[in-house]
Amino acid sequence: MDKKGEKRMDEWFEKQRREMLQIIEKFTPGDGTYNTEIHGLRLIRSSRLSEPVYSVYEPSLCVVAQGSKLVMLGKEVYQYGPSSYLTASVHLPITGQVVEASNETPYLSLQILFDMNQILGVIQASADAIQAGNETSRGLKVSRVNDTLLDAVLRLLKLVETPRDIPVLAPYAMQEIIYRVLQNDNSASLKQFAVIGSHAQRIAGVVEKLNREFAQPLRVEELAAEARMSTSSLYDYFKEVTGMSPIQFQKQIRLQEARRLLFSGSIDAAEAAFQVGYESPSHFSREYARMFGLPPVRDIRRLRSSIV
Repeated sequence: MDKKGEKRMDEWFEKQRREMLQIIEKFTPGDGTYNTEIHGLRLIRSSRLSEPVYSVYEPSLCVVAQGSKLVMLGKEVYQYGPSSYLTASVHLPITGQVVEASNETPYLSLQILFDMNQILGVIQASADAIQAGNETSRGLKVSRVNDTLLDAVLRLLKLVETPRDIPVLAPYAMQEIIYRVLQNDNSASLKQFAVIGSHAQRIAGVVEKLNREFAQPLRVEELAAEARMSTSSLYDYFKEVTGMSPIQFQKQIRLQEARRLLFSGSIDAAEAAFQVGYESPSHFSREYARMFGLPPVRDIRRLRSSIV
């Protein structure tokens, strides 16, 4: 592409970004996360830099209209802004932090939750159908946004302004977005997670089980048997997808849930420890402080004071 072509593309991209920004700003009256009338579409706004926020990412696509966000998975760091997008293929415990935002130019983004059946349907309907294989890769990726994907995302977002069109047009817009993501060279893992019988799909099942039954004792041999893998293969593939071992994954899920319970104010640290699967409150407190930087009581006090 020559310089004139590049300039036209940059101008087009900026026009699309600004239109996306205006719609998100219109439907996010204050800082926070807002569900829309489109199933699976969330809008996010933050007018200030954030402290690290611990959460579990669902399978989704995240696109930024303004600002920048940093996401940590285990020891790995991912950063994305308007020129890139993030895809999560499985439920992953992450640490997220808005690193570029202000009152004048708030962080504005959207998240589109994926349904694996939708992804599989798009794969089966396209000429790019694939067979179950041995490929596995990280369940979190940052890729460069392109014009076709941005156009499809904006088309879905515009439907928020015309609710009567949502039942008919939203499913088609969602299909196109999934198709455009799958066309990306970096999306091979997303395809594999949706294909029944693939190693990635079996690891996704293990991830779902650990998210659902995090308080239960971890028995890797049983997980491996359910995934139809040896224990060593399960460990290797699990670490390839999540960036951590099953034990480390379970620990993050447990501690994040304990923090949520403590912040709600309904139970004390010892009860939170037992509810998430710890037998020893002192062991729980040590691991909690190692992850969040302070023991439970002091951490919750700091959290509450930060939002007053």
